[in-house]
Amino acid sequence: MNLSGMSLRDLEYVVAIADHGSFVRAAEHCRVAQPSLSAQVRKLEAWLGIAIFERTTRRVIVTTEGRAFVEQARRVLAEARRLLTMAQHADEPFGGSLRLAAISTLGPYLFPRILQGLRRRYPKLGLILSEGLTSELVSKLIDGDLDAVLLSLPLNDPALATVALFSEPFLLACPKGHPASRKSGPTWEGLDAQDRLLLEEGHCLREQALAGCSAPDRSNRLATSLETLKYMVAAGEGCTLVPALAVSERDAVVYSRLRGTNYSRKVGLAWRRSDPRGSEFSTLAERLRQIASAFDIDVDVT
Repeated sequence: MNLSGMSLRDLEYVVAIADHGSFVRAAEHCRVAQPSLSAQVRKLEAWLGIAIFERTTRRVIVTTEGRAFVEQARRVLAEARRLLTMAQHADEPFGGSLRLAAISTLGPYLFPRILQGLRRRYPKLGLILSEGLTSELVSKLIDGDLDAVLLSLPLNDPALATVALFSEPFLLACPKGHPASRKSGPTWEGLDAQDRLLLEEGHCLREQALAGCSAPDRSNRLATSLETLKYMVAAGEGCTLVPALAVSERDAVVYSRLRGTNYSRKVGLAWRRSDPRGSEFSTLAERLRQIASAFDIDVDVT
């Protein structure tokens, strides 16, 4: 069997169907007529001798054999994109565009502070920004769907290179009048579990907040985002930890400083070790350090 029966476009069709769970939506995503996409995928399945998808009247299901094929197709497409990157002009930083993501407890507060500085350093660069959970972003980075990610370190993955940018302290956020809002009041670790408000599973900030407790009973008082947590605190539901970049004068809560290395996070930049633009990412990290040194909060630039 030679490779003439399969093309990169075929692989794009298969991955799109798996991602969207629909031939119609996959065709829209790939900007091709749905009958053409369906016919090409059937032709590919016949050539391979396996069924990649189980077709029902209600939905499309990836078969057991199909799952392995789809994951390998993702890797092949990622490598093909890297070939394009290598062929782009060397005088254009990052090939003219950069897909930069940040964890959701960082992106909304960091991006507004760094964009102007990045624009001055890279005036022609097209920035494609996004946010998500750490595990999701790391997976996309490894698969080639992202170029770099801003996240909390350490990150133990041999496929990725990381550079520390700055350390960001956490502040204790309490309702007005709460005992913990007073200087002599309890600290984060001294609060009852039911008085600690946490983010849902999947957020690294949740685990960092629990690491600050000597006996970390896991609260069932959860929120989906930092902003929701701050609303819950303002409503008198309890206390939480808020990274310094996320603190705003408009927040209707009382903030207080905390002592100890447990009450901070190290923010870094991650990219694939295999990416041929490694030196450019190192330069980007240095620029981000310079920008962070001018933040109007007490961050420790590495």
